[in-house]
Amino acid sequence: MRRPVLRPAVLAGAGLVVAAAGCVFAASGGAGDGGPNTRPAGVSVRAAAAATVVAPGARPAAPALAGVDLDGEPVGLDGFQGQVVVLNVWGSWCGPCRTEADDLARLSGRTRAEGVRFLGINTRDRERAAAQSFVRAHGLGFPSLHDPDGELLLRFPPALLNPQTIPSTLVIDRRGRVAVSIGGAVTEEELGPLIARVAEEGP
Repeated sequence: MRRPVLRPAVLAGAGLVVAAAGCVFAASGGAGDGGPNTRPAGVSVRAAAAATVVAPGARPAAPALAGVDLDGEPVGLDGFQGQVVVLNVWGSWCGPCRTEADDLARLSGRTRAEGVRFLGINTRDRERAAAQSFVRAHGLGFPSLHDPDGELLLRFPPALLNPQTIPSTLVIDRRGRVAVSIGGAVTEEELGPLIARVAEEGP
């Protein structure tokens, strides 16, 4: 079973503490990252995942996120208080996003009883139609904020969420703090244990 790297990182002023294990090969660009839309300039797609796990005492608060989903309905992090939130950044133009989407759909259903909710950020899709088609194709049952300019991504510390790396995934604990950061596509086998680890923590 392939596991994501748990890599050391430094976040100024937050005392970020992580563990290191496993190995991974990450790819920027390359085959498989095309799609119905041209990949936005300056954006790196990642075909493999590298994870950073933040110690509970050093976790930064997730920024306020609110907006409208792909159907124009209001959605935001404040609607998930007291729950673990898996925040996934994706674009319909991103090959690795397509690779991980089915796994995310399965995980979102499997972990719901544990108080885990999924929220997407759809980035750099100017037209909602392409993003809506992506959601239907992969059976994504969770909402996604429509963020065509990437403005929401800039609210996060770049050490934990690089706005130029797509896909990316964060696990936010029940207190609204960033517990796990993953750059690159992730599988159900990789992400599941990380979610479980955070879900087992108290409020």
